[in-house]
Amino acid sequence: MRALVQRVSRAAVRVNGEVVGEIGAGLLVLLGVTHDDTPERADRLADKLSKLRVFPDAEGRMNEPLGPDRAVLCISQFTLYGDARKGNRPGYVAAAPPQLAEPLYERVCDALHAQRGVFGAHMEVELVNDGPVTLLVEV
Repeated sequence: MRALVQRVSRAAVRVNGEVVGEIGAGLLVLLGVTHDDTPERADRLADKLSKLRVFPDAEGRMNEPLGPDRAVLCISQFTLYGDARKGNRPGYVAAAPPQLAEPLYERVCDALHAQRGVFGAHMEVELVNDGPVTLLVEV
């Protein structure tokens, strides 16, 4: 399981022009699932993300986790498992099929009490980076 995590001052996701998820300050999580991911791995990732200390403390150092004043917007992102080592067209064989990926994506979203996109839909994601702070987190 792989997540590209961005600290944002705000983010939103649209499907067919309609906002389906939106947050203020918090984390935008682009979540990829691979073939051997499990519910236990999804739980570990959600726990890791909830405790990730990427927000400034009173002294301005990245030392604070999400906490109650920040939110999560989580978007399914199979392209995180794209492989472009050969040629110019990425292959996605490492991405899990939808019947495995969707329940694990939903599990992570539920654990984080996240706003979310629509699994499998063509989505427009808008964000304003806060920092910018961007991390790749894998479990």
